[in-house]
Amino acid sequence: MANLTLAIDDELLRRARIRALESGTSVNAAVRDFLVSFTGTSQQGATVLTLIALAADAGATSGNAGRGWTREDIYGERTGR
Repeated sequence: MANLTLAIDDELLRRARIRALESGTSVNAAVRDFLVSFTGTSQQGATVLTLIALAADAGATSGNAGRGWTREDIYGERTGR
């Protein structure tokens, strides 16, 4: 993980520390979260994109005509009821 040095106003840093403390986080974590949001790269977003790609590659569809099977085709005749 890389380190980043920022030059910011002392008063701004003081207010950021107070806000982070009130939020139960740190300035470092808040800046990191902002950069993730700013760049549009989050683990959750990457996971969703991976899932979409996997679903597209699977090719599992019901076809152009729609579903071609019935509940009975899947479960068959149930006995004992």
